Amino acid sequence: MQKQTRSLLQELEELGNNRDTTHVIESRAHNIITSAINLLELINKHYPEEQAHILERKLLSAIKSKDQTRFAKSLRKNRETE
Repeated sequence: MQKQTRSLLQELEELGNNRDTTHVIESRAHNIITSAINLLELINKHYPEEQAHILERKLLSAIKSKDQTRFAKSLRKNRETE
């Protein structure tokens, strides 16, 4: 009887199929939320209260609408008015 060997690619493919999707989603959500909190703290630290509040709203709006350019436009607009 001949022993069958599996390629490394087959092993990795099988490993990927066995991942727990819920765990992956939970992990990614944790990382994103932590990053968002850090970003909001940075915004609050470097901008006046009113501007920080506007940027926070723009950030949340950009996330909800899945439009990354919204927040970038707000930052550029703030930079031009300074």
